[in-house]
Amino acid sequence: MSTLSDLAVKLTSGDVRVIDLTHTLDPDFPVIILPPEFGQCARFRMEEVSAYDHRGPAWKWHNISMSEHTGTHFDAPVHWISGRDVPNGAVDEIDPAAFVGSVVVIDCSEGAAEDEDFELTPAVIEAWESEHGQIPAGAWVLMRTDWSKRRGAAYLNMRDDGAHSPGPTPDAIRMLVEQRDIRGFGTETVGTDAGQGAHYTPPYPAHYILHGAGKYGLQCLANLDQLPATGAVLMAAPLKIKNGTGSPLRVLAMVENT
Repeated sequence: MSTLSDLAVKLTSGDVRVIDLTHTLDPDFPVIILPPEFGQCARFRMEEVSAYDHRGPAWKWHNISMSEHTGTHFDAPVHWISGRDVPNGAVDEIDPAAFVGSVVVIDCSEGAAEDEDFELTPAVIEAWESEHGQIPAGAWVLMRTDWSKRRGAAYLNMRDDGAHSPGPTPDAIRMLVEQRDIRGFGTETVGTDAGQGAHYTPPYPAHYILHGAGKYGLQCLANLDQLPATGAVLMAAPLKIKNGTGSPLRVLAMVENT
């Protein structure tokens, strides 16, 4: 039996299950808030066109609008100034093989529960690797914080000095990109950077270092507590938007039942 046939059988039998890592798009889902002098991310909006009525007697459909970076979404290299000249850096140019790959989950949920500004550091990564083995090249790396269980204002966690949420340090992202050659980095928060990421050097290091190296970002993930530390396969395919800097998407993981 071929590998793909075997996988299809296991999906049908339930030996491999599919876990949805995506939040539902709705108008109330929070989006990142930038200082007022900058342009802002648009929330999701849906307008009914017809509903089996005089506007369309046999069909129902909607018009939708949103930012490329609303809800659970994908960041392409061209999203950041460091990736502006990366070849094939827009979502429509990326090799589709890049959207599917192995995934490792670094559990930072205990630290994030104790400290809203918890940092993923090289020491945290090394401690994880001492238990699970070195992160393989080409893997998606997801930072589990259980932040996705928050709702409303607690999700953005805005204060007078901006948002407070966990994220990686510059040294952690450099380690993942330069020493582990990861495919991309994902979080349960509204961005791949910490809420106070503007104060690092460089500012917003996950965005700056990832995209400058042609790597990808995933934000606003959910259900990371349902994934094993290793062994799952991630599928994260953005919409094929011409010259797109990112896209809302449905992120799925395949996990073997043990």
